[in-house]
Amino acid sequence: MAFPPGQKKKERLDRERPLLEAFWSWAEISSAGELPKSKLHTAFQYALNNRQEFFNYLEDGNCSISNSPAENCIRPFVIGRKNWLFAGSPKGAAASAGIYTLVETAKANGLDAMKYIKYILSDMPGSRFLENPEYLDDYLPWDPMVQERCR
Repeated sequence: MAFPPGQKKKERLDRERPLLEAFWSWAEISSAGELPKSKLHTAFQYALNNRQEFFNYLEDGNCSISNSPAENCIRPFVIGRKNWLFAGSPKGAAASAGIYTLVETAKANGLDAMKYIKYILSDMPGSRFLENPEYLDDYLPWDPMVQERCR
Protein backbone atom coordinates (compact mmCIF):
# COMPACT_ATOMS: atom_id res chain seq x y z
CA MET A 1 0.00 0.00 0.00
CA ALA A 2 1.46 3.36 -1.03
CA PHE A 3 1.05 6.20 1.43
CA PRO A 4 1.22 9.91 0.57
CA PRO A 5 4.53 11.54 1.62
CA GLY A 6 3.12 13.09 4.82
CA GLN A 7 1.77 9.74 5.99
CA LYS A 8 5.04 7.99 5.07
CA LYS A 9 6.96 10.45 7.23
CA LYS A 10 4.61 9.88 10.18
CA GLU A 11 4.77 6.09 9.81
CA ARG A 12 8.55 6.15 9.53
CA LEU A 13 8.92 8.29 12.62
CA ASP A 14 6.52 6.08 14.59
CA ARG A 15 7.80 2.69 13.42
CA GLU A 16 11.33 3.06 12.14
CA ARG A 17 12.91 5.64 14.44
CA PRO A 18 12.79 3.23 17.43
CA LEU A 19 14.39 0.51 15.30
CA LEU A 20 17.17 2.82 14.15
CA GLU A 21 17.79 4.04 17.68
CA ALA A 22 18.02 0.43 18.86
CA PHE A 23 20.47 -0.28 16.04
CA TRP A 24 22.71 2.67 17.03
CA SER A 25 22.68 1.55 20.65
CA TRP A 26 23.68 -1.97 19.59
CA ALA A 27 26.35 -0.61 17.21
CA GLU A 28 27.93 1.54 19.94
CA ILE A 29 28.08 -1.37 22.36
CA SER A 30 29.29 -3.87 19.76
CA SER A 31 31.94 -1.61 18.25
CA ALA A 32 33.64 -1.29 21.64
CA GLY A 33 34.48 -5.02 21.55
CA GLU A 34 36.09 -4.98 18.10
CA LEU A 35 39.76 -4.55 17.30
CA PRO A 36 40.39 -1.00 16.03
CA LYS A 37 41.83 -2.11 12.67
CA SER A 38 39.27 -4.84 11.94
CA LYS A 39 36.83 -4.58 9.06
CA LEU A 40 33.88 -4.85 11.44
CA HIS A 41 35.18 -1.96 13.57
CA THR A 42 35.59 0.11 10.38
CA ALA A 43 32.00 -0.67 9.40
CA PHE A 44 30.71 0.25 12.84
CA GLN A 45 32.66 3.53 12.78
CA TYR A 46 31.29 4.38 9.34
CA ALA A 47 27.74 3.79 10.55
CA LEU A 48 28.25 5.70 13.80
CA ASN A 49 29.95 8.64 12.05
CA ASN A 50 27.06 8.91 9.57
CA ARG A 51 24.22 8.37 12.01
CA GLN A 52 22.49 11.67 11.21
CA GLU A 53 22.60 11.05 7.47
CA PHE A 54 20.98 7.64 7.98
CA PHE A 55 18.14 9.35 9.86
CA ASN A 56 17.50 11.89 7.07
CA TYR A 57 15.19 9.63 5.11
CA LEU A 58 12.79 9.58 8.08
CA GLU A 59 12.23 13.32 7.69
CA ASP A 60 10.95 13.30 4.11
CA GLY A 61 8.20 10.99 2.91
CA ASN A 62 9.34 11.52 -0.69
CA CYS A 63 12.70 9.87 -0.01
CA SER A 64 13.31 6.18 -0.39
CA ILE A 65 15.64 4.21 1.84
CA SER A 66 16.71 2.25 -1.22
CA ASN A 67 18.27 3.42 -4.46
CA SER A 68 17.08 0.27 -6.26
CA PRO A 69 14.70 2.20 -8.58
CA ALA A 70 17.60 4.38 -9.75
CA GLU A 71 19.84 1.37 -10.22
CA ASN A 72 17.12 -0.41 -12.19
CA CYS A 73 16.86 2.63 -14.49
CA ILE A 74 20.55 2.61 -15.35
CA ARG A 75 20.94 -1.17 -15.63
CA PRO A 76 20.14 -1.31 -19.39
CA PHE A 77 22.78 1.32 -20.08
CA VAL A 78 25.41 -0.40 -17.97
CA ILE A 79 24.76 -3.66 -19.80
CA GLY A 80 24.73 -1.79 -23.11
CA ARG A 81 28.01 -0.08 -22.30
CA LYS A 82 29.65 -3.46 -21.89
CA ASN A 83 28.22 -4.57 -25.24
CA TRP A 84 29.03 -1.35 -27.09
CA LEU A 85 32.51 -1.19 -25.55
CA PHE A 86 33.17 2.39 -26.66
CA ALA A 87 31.06 5.39 -27.58
CA GLY A 88 33.40 6.31 -30.42
CA SER A 89 34.74 9.43 -28.72
CA PRO A 90 34.42 11.38 -25.48
CA LYS A 91 31.88 13.65 -27.17
CA GLY A 92 29.88 10.60 -28.23
CA ALA A 93 29.90 9.32 -24.66
CA ALA A 94 28.74 12.72 -23.36
CA ALA A 95 25.94 12.81 -25.95
CA SER A 96 24.82 9.29 -25.01
CA ALA A 97 24.83 10.19 -21.32
CA GLY A 98 22.73 13.28 -22.06
CA ILE A 99 20.13 11.31 -23.99
CA TYR A 100 20.01 8.57 -21.34
CA THR A 101 19.45 11.24 -18.69
CA LEU A 102 16.58 12.77 -20.67
CA VAL A 103 14.96 9.37 -21.24
CA GLU A 104 15.12 8.30 -17.59
CA THR A 105 14.04 11.74 -16.32
CA ALA A 106 11.03 11.62 -18.64
CA LYS A 107 10.10 8.12 -17.48
CA ALA A 108 10.53 9.06 -13.82
CA ASN A 109 8.08 11.93 -14.33
CA GLY A 110 5.47 9.89 -16.19
CA LEU A 111 6.24 11.34 -19.63
CA ASP A 112 6.52 9.59 -22.97
CA ALA A 113 10.31 9.74 -23.45
CA MET A 114 10.11 10.06 -27.24
CA LYS A 115 7.60 12.93 -27.04
CA TYR A 116 9.75 14.67 -24.43
CA ILE A 117 12.93 14.43 -26.48
CA LYS A 118 11.11 15.55 -29.64
CA TYR A 119 9.63 18.49 -27.73
CA ILE A 120 13.03 19.58 -26.41
CA LEU A 121 14.89 19.09 -29.68
CA SER A 122 12.23 20.83 -31.79
CA ASP A 123 11.58 23.77 -29.47
CA MET A 124 14.96 24.61 -27.92
CA PRO A 125 17.17 25.23 -30.97
CA GLY A 126 17.44 28.93 -31.59
CA SER A 127 16.35 29.81 -28.05
CA ARG A 128 18.53 32.08 -25.98
CA PHE A 129 18.93 29.81 -22.96
CA LEU A 130 22.68 30.46 -22.74
CA GLU A 131 21.97 34.13 -22.06
CA ASN A 132 18.88 33.39 -19.96
CA PRO A 133 19.36 30.06 -18.13
CA GLU A 134 16.01 30.44 -16.36
CA TYR A 135 14.46 29.77 -19.78
CA LEU A 136 15.38 26.09 -19.23
CA ASP A 137 12.81 25.88 -16.42
CA ASP A 138 10.14 25.72 -19.15
CA TYR A 139 11.62 22.42 -20.35
CA LEU A 140 11.80 20.61 -17.04
CA PRO A 141 9.59 17.50 -16.96
CA TRP A 142 7.41 18.77 -14.11
CA ASP A 143 6.47 21.99 -15.94
CA PRO A 144 2.68 21.90 -16.53
CA MET A 145 3.03 22.59 -20.28
CA VAL A 146 5.62 19.83 -20.66
CA GLN A 147 3.38 17.47 -18.69
CA GLU A 148 0.45 18.29 -20.99
CA ARG A 149 2.40 17.92 -24.24
CA CYS A 150 4.48 14.88 -23.41
CA ARG A 151 2.22 12.46 -21.51
